[in-house]
Amino acid sequence: MSLWTRITDALSALRSGESLADVFALLRTPPERTAAFAIAVIALGAKMAKADGQVTRDEVSAFREVFTIPTAEEKNAARVFNLARTDVAGFEHYAAKVAGLFGLRDPALFDLLEGLFHIALADGEYHAKEDAFLARVATIFGVDERSFRCIRARFVPDAHPDPYAVLGVDPDATFGEVRKAWQAQVRNYHPDRLLARGVPAEAVKIAEKHMIAVNRAWEEIQLERG
Repeated sequence: MSLWTRITDALSALRSGESLADVFALLRTPPERTAAFAIAVIALGAKMAKADGQVTRDEVSAFREVFTIPTAEEKNAARVFNLARTDVAGFEHYAAKVAGLFGLRDPALFDLLEGLFHIALADGEYHAKEDAFLARVATIFGVDERSFRCIRARFVPDAHPDPYAVLGVDPDATFGEVRKAWQAQVRNYHPDRLLARGVPAEAVKIAEKHMIAVNRAWEEIQLERG
């Protein structure tokens, strides 16, 4: 069963009077968690688009920064987007539902946050309202401030990324500590690890861009320290 079939089935299982946010209660077992992850990224992406006023941005193009979406499934992705965008429930309600499904500080929530950064930067800009939105979502997910800064440093193009921030270490960390941080990032973002924690195979772009950023940071620090 494909990811998008699971998503369609989950939406069809919603009862009259239930909102999209209620779908997460139906997706707690491992295969369905991949559908929950995809719905969460799209739904929170829709809320973020509404928050910064960019509701006319092509949502399918933005989500392609995270997912491989077959042409035949674009309508299903757009349906999830529109259900979330028109739902009166706020983004904090959605974020809390997702955090309740995966558990605070679950690695999948960090992956999800990275997916939202991909969407935020899909139009080449990063707005102040998007930053406030993502910071609030991170808090609800239990992501600490340092980890949030680490993720932000890999995405936001307002300056050359600080390689230490990208790896989540202090500039005065020993070379051994920096290397361990880099190795941990490499291990955690191996595609098999992502699949094991519920990230859909269709969202491997998260791992690809993450690895590019952390490897570049590691190379810069090696050059800096000779």
